[in-house]
Amino acid sequence: MTSRERVLSTLNHHEPDRVAVDFSGHRSSGIMAIAYKKLKDYLGIRSGDIYVYDVIQQLAIVEPPVLDEFGVDVIEMGRGFLNDPADWKEWTLPDGSPCKIPAYVQMEKRNDDWYLLSKSGRPVGVQKKGCLYFEQINFPLESRGIAGDDFADLEEQLDENMWAVPHPGAHLSLEEDDLILLAQQAAALRSRTDRAIVGLFGGNLFETPQMLYRMDNYLLYLMMYPDDVMRLSEKLSAIYLKNLQKWLGAVGPYIDIILFGDDLGGQQGPLISPQLYREYYQPFHKKMWRLVKELANVKILLHSCGGIEPYLEDLIDAGLDAVNPVQISSAGMDARTLKTKYGGRLTLWGGGCDTQNILPHADPQSVARHVRQQVNILQSGGGFVFQQVHNIMANVPAANIVAMFQALRDHETA
Repeated sequence: MTSRERVLSTLNHHEPDRVAVDFSGHRSSGIMAIAYKKLKDYLGIRSGDIYVYDVIQQLAIVEPPVLDEFGVDVIEMGRGFLNDPADWKEWTLPDGSPCKIPAYVQMEKRNDDWYLLSKSGRPVGVQKKGCLYFEQINFPLESRGIAGDDFADLEEQLDENMWAVPHPGAHLSLEEDDLILLAQQAAALRSRTDRAIVGLFGGNLFETPQMLYRMDNYLLYLMMYPDDVMRLSEKLSAIYLKNLQKWLGAVGPYIDIILFGDDLGGQQGPLISPQLYREYYQPFHKKMWRLVKELANVKILLHSCGGIEPYLEDLIDAGLDAVNPVQISSAGMDARTLKTKYGGRLTLWGGGCDTQNILPHADPQSVARHVRQQVNILQSGGGFVFQQVHNIMANVPAANIVAMFQALRDHETA
């Protein structure tokens, strides 16, 4: 099988020739640039610079030699963009290592701290000295509150939070000329790879209001101002549906998976009740995901961290094909239980190696043993894409990363 065939077979719940592998196919399956530099050194790869495509999380572009080394079957659509050296500029990682970041990213240094700026020049995030990533500092609607708001300027305010700073591909507008360029670059990527391509859309309904108001405020609003919360979900959904029509109309023929996001869970389980999810978010997920299927022959993947098992039936009912990251260290997220209950209806994209406790802290032998256990549980009948639970953090030993992928390879040849 080609990589694309392997991933699509998996998503259709047919067991492929080997387990499909994702590493850096989206912004929650990657590796921090500091760890990536150490991994390249460990592998003896001396060529190439360190390119940080997601400045907020300090995620590196994983280069073809590493993708090939680990048998990776997935690539993010953003790899089709910023292919000219002039598209990048020099920067320095927190450990002093040189790297390159997209030239369009606006930052300024104030004393020892770096500030990330929105398109309008407003500081929206800060990386304090000694920190490894940026933290949000501007919540554009925090002082205004939600009660009675008509959300007339919502689209403009969406640009004034840190997470609106775009990754490659998302830096283009949805105006006609940029849509043509978007389609051309996505088509060019597809012509030169047989890996399955993931297009990152977002469409966050639960998280975006947290980025606008702060998480604590928005969770209070759910109880205090339910009508306003519903109107905000309706307004956000309308914006997303309009953007989806344009964006997927341009790239739909050239991607295999579309990625949405909404972290609905925490370490101890759901952040809100399934009843609240059904009321405020499921109807709009259904609308967006129905439109996806009308526009393109793609699979729908949702990134949702934490203990989200109580939502899975509702997400499947809304039209979901696959869920990530399968956070197996959270309450209710036992791999065997998930595979038994949902394995024939929902692809589990992740759960291959615990990034919270095992990958950073165990020895390579323990990492390998853990990976073999997870794969044995999750691989049967398809419906499983191997991915470490979330991004690989800066402190993870390179030997453990190699042990993780080697264990998967050894399992396939055993």
